[in-house]
Amino acid sequence: MKLKIYFEEVYKELVQKVSWPSWSELQSSAIVVMVASAIIATAIFAMDFGFKNLMDIIYSMFY
Repeated sequence: MKLKIYFEEVYKELVQKVSWPSWSELQSSAIVVMVASAIIATAIFAMDFGFKNLMDIIYSMFY
């Protein structure tokens, strides 16, 4: 019985209290997330590439 009451309250909260974004807000938020992800991925790639080259130079001095 408690489980049924729980799901009824969850449904009421989702329908009546949650403010859902509009379609245009959702699209603009998705674009922001995609652009930020691309920037972060590019930064990580650049750091990885730079450290790899640095380590290659350091290792070539000893071998």
